[in-house]
Amino acid sequence: MTGYVLRRAAGALVVLLVLSAVVYATFYIAPGDPARLACGPRCNPEQIAQVREQLSLGDPVYVQYWHFLQGIVAGHDYSTGTAVLHCDAPCFGLSYQNNQQVTDMLIERLPATASLAVGAMAVWLLLGTGTGLLSALRRGGITERALTWLTLAGTATPVFISGLGLLMLFCAYLAWLPFPSYVPLTDDPEQWAWNMLLPWAALGLLESAKYARLTRSSVLETLAEDHIRTFRAYGVAERSLVTRHALRGAVAPVIALTAADFGSMFGNAVLTEMMFGLPGIGQLLVHATKSLDLPVVVAVVMVTGTAVVIANIVADVLYAVADRRVALR
Repeated sequence: MTGYVLRRAAGALVVLLVLSAVVYATFYIAPGDPARLACGPRCNPEQIAQVREQLSLGDPVYVQYWHFLQGIVAGHDYSTGTAVLHCDAPCFGLSYQNNQQVTDMLIERLPATASLAVGAMAVWLLLGTGTGLLSALRRGGITERALTWLTLAGTATPVFISGLGLLMLFCAYLAWLPFPSYVPLTDDPEQWAWNMLLPWAALGLLESAKYARLTRSSVLETLAEDHIRTFRAYGVAERSLVTRHALRGAVAPVIALTAADFGSMFGNAVLTEMMFGLPGIGQLLVHATKSLDLPVVVAVVMVTGTAVVIANIVADVLYAVADRRVALR
């Protein structure tokens, strides 16, 4: 198992290196003036020249890329003309629109996005696997058909539709919940949870439909295998077959899908953050794109890409724990 983890970690480092090269080439080597994009439309020629010097755009491409990697791994020093500003690792540069270090901006926004991601993931895993398991137990009946239609409706409903519906129902019509206003977990855990309920539900309901269908199909496929038929012939109860044997076969594909959805979830998280007013990384990306704040856009892309790679490593390790044969390959 240790060798398998080390191989996956080494592969992840290669993927991250390739990702950094692609991101740098896309934003800094592609046609255009990166200094003008980073500085913004209101900068004068002197400010653009200063930004060009700070980004080392006069050096060869490989030197520029090395400075980019060096900033991420070991930090970087920037000259402001009158002083030298140190940026601690991981350093993604300066936001010339806000006169802030990009890393500080990400750290400030990260708790809201992490709260949304973790809560929504818990919702879709519990609701999706539970619904799929219940559908498999009630196969052929009215319950299964009703759950199948509900999961299809959930898959086809965009997050902005479900989010708007939840706001109208629980905040405006029933008045059971306040309109969401993000409260940090460290300030008031109870208010944090109450204000995150609707964002969790909006994003979790969208993703849970896929997990319900996947769990149902995996459980039914496992129930059709020979060893399950043998257990059934020995008189093992059907509920025990599903919960103790068939459900174990559905764990591996659910783990793999969770890792894949962690990346695709970011696109829906942007809409969710904008709809519910959450000050997260997705909202930061939207504002940075509108203002052409290039260092912030690059940093958000790198952070989300790194999160996807880490999620896939964790999924591979959990997959190997669930199925020891994977670690032996």
